[in-house]
Amino acid sequence: MSVRVRFAPSPTGFLHVGGARTALFNYLFARRQGGVFVLRIEDTDAARSTEESAGAILDSMRWLGLAWDEGPQVGGKHGPYFQSERKAIYARHAAALSAAGRAYPCFCTAAELEERRAAQLARGEPPRYDGRCRGLSDAERAARAAEGRPAALRFARREDGELSWNDGVHGVTTFQNDVLDDFVLLRADGLPTYNYACVVDDHEMAITHVIRGDDHVSNTPRQLLLYRAFGWSRPDFAHVPMILGADGQKLSKRHGTTSVGAFADQGFLSEALANFLALLGWSPGDNQELFTIAELEKLFGLERCGSSPAVFNVEKLEWMNAQHLKRLSSEERARRVRDYLGAHGHKVDAHDEAWWRALVNAIGDRLHTLADSEFYGAFALRDELETDPQAWAELTEKPDVGPRLSALAARLEADAEYSLASLEQGTRGLAVELGIKAGELMSAARVALTGRKVAPGLFDVMSLLGRDRAVARLRDAAARWQQAQASRV
Repeated sequence: MSVRVRFAPSPTGFLHVGGARTALFNYLFARRQGGVFVLRIEDTDAARSTEESAGAILDSMRWLGLAWDEGPQVGGKHGPYFQSERKAIYARHAAALSAAGRAYPCFCTAAELEERRAAQLARGEPPRYDGRCRGLSDAERAARAAEGRPAALRFARREDGELSWNDGVHGVTTFQNDVLDDFVLLRADGLPTYNYACVVDDHEMAITHVIRGDDHVSNTPRQLLLYRAFGWSRPDFAHVPMILGADGQKLSKRHGTTSVGAFADQGFLSEALANFLALLGWSPGDNQELFTIAELEKLFGLERCGSSPAVFNVEKLEWMNAQHLKRLSSEERARRVRDYLGAHGHKVDAHDEAWWRALVNAIGDRLHTLADSEFYGAFALRDELETDPQAWAELTEKPDVGPRLSALAARLEADAEYSLASLEQGTRGLAVELGIKAGELMSAARVALTGRKVAPGLFDVMSLLGRDRAVARLRDAAARWQQAQASRV
């Protein structure tokens, strides 16, 4: 049997990391088994589904490196791959269920259903459909239809006892059939419900394994009843653990960034995010933590998926991202930084590849995400220097800073070589001539050149700025210091 799995997101927003983890597990399972990874868009919620969200989901999938074998923009013999384009398929199978006596029209209005639900809750009963339209005669149904009353289509549950399946993560899982009511298959507008469309599509697309979050465990009994009613073979089910925030609650927007696109925008590498998500609920069985997608494709298996919820630890993701950045060659690391900064509005064409490598090397181990290159490299990327008010206030309190910065500007202007070695020699030599510690001069120069007390090495800063900009900033800082002293008099 050839393995076929699917990821079926709803385009009602961006790709959440929980959905991305599900997509990743399906992708890795397919690759390990030599199977097929199908992408299906469940867009039957017309009020909330948008083309923008669908496009964002596809972009996030590609960015993560999760190429689908069948689906939107790829095609395949089991399409269409948008549920909104599969209405005729759902209607055909619904007619077959009705003909077999396994489905019936329900004319109850939303107001009537809500009234009965409230009464059940008031009596301390679990809310469920009471089945009153199931007993209507053909004549009664025809009369209601003639009145123009809209009708949903409900499943006629017959089974008693219990339903069991051997879950790929949780093992044998059992539900009692009597807790299930006659659930809706098609709404009055003809659109399918989740459970019905899911079963029809998985059957039509020959899905062999359904790997999804364990918030779907409660959907599985209804789907198993449908498989039985249709007489179809059911796929194997595996429900992977939920992802929680640090507070133990289900991961949501209140925990901060949760969408794949937002993590990309914050400078995380796709390799690092995929690596991190793979370890949320799955273990390689040893102490190794850093993996490429190619390595994960060879290792992943449901047998090492745990059943306990996984916690999304942003600090661990940042550490992992830093490790993946270090794994890149200096050329590739510089390219990623350059592309990231270019996408975030910085002019990147003014410098050559050697300059970008020098910037990244100067930032060094401070580069945990690509966004750190913007923070630590801002001094060299912007024409206008942004100065930390506290750092500048502390600088103006120190005596003789202005004359020292002016002297350093003159030293740099006269440096014919202007190399890292000559810049260090000239700066330290000036400190000796001034009779001060080199650190005093260098700390003042760092604030004058970068606007911050924390920055890459001073001589790297001077080199990256170039002679003209470095000299201009030192003299500007000296003048501002002088003005600050005059204002105190």
